[in-house]
Amino acid sequence: MKVLALSGSARALSLNTKLLKIAAATAEAVGAKITMVSLRDLGLPIYDADLEARDGTPVAVLTLRGLFAEHQGVMFASPEYNGSVTALLKNSLDWCSRPHEGKDGLLAFRGKPAVLLSASPSPFGGIRGVGHLRGILSKMGMHVLPDEIILPFAPKAFAADGALVDSTTQSLILSVCQKFVGEGVRSQPL
Repeated sequence: MKVLALSGSARALSLNTKLLKIAAATAEAVGAKITMVSLRDLGLPIYDADLEARDGTPVAVLTLRGLFAEHQGVMFASPEYNGSVTALLKNSLDWCSRPHEGKDGLLAFRGKPAVLLSASPSPFGGIRGVGHLRGILSKMGMHVLPDEIILPFAPKAFAADGALVDSTTQSLILSVCQKFVGEGVRSQPL
């Protein structure tokens, strides 16, 4: 199963990106092939229909859309900003879901499994933002797994080497990744 792994955080020392890397490594250990993408590095402009009409779809959007299309599942990690998803992640999804060259922009998303992760310094672990992301992805036709990985008090959750301090959290990540990879294998066309 080819899995695209995206972090909705642009911060260099992002707790969400740390968590995503651990989950991606775990998914690889149970049979997935991971492609990590930095949304920050893509430099997508804020979605604007006038910009799209005038200049066309930016090359970075076509690249990201192509990655969504060629992968069988997606891991999304996102911090919670004001109770919702980050503008970086929402903007990327808005661009990639637009129709292009007469094709439905949602084809790259429909029916694909998605797993959600969030790390936060708060005791809630970003759960409100994950709820919003679940709604967005479900509307786009993705099959969002009911289990998610929520990491509260995240600054204290990582050891100096970047590993998780708590083995229970690592066990949860393993369980979710096994379900996610299994779901991706089941959703593949025969």
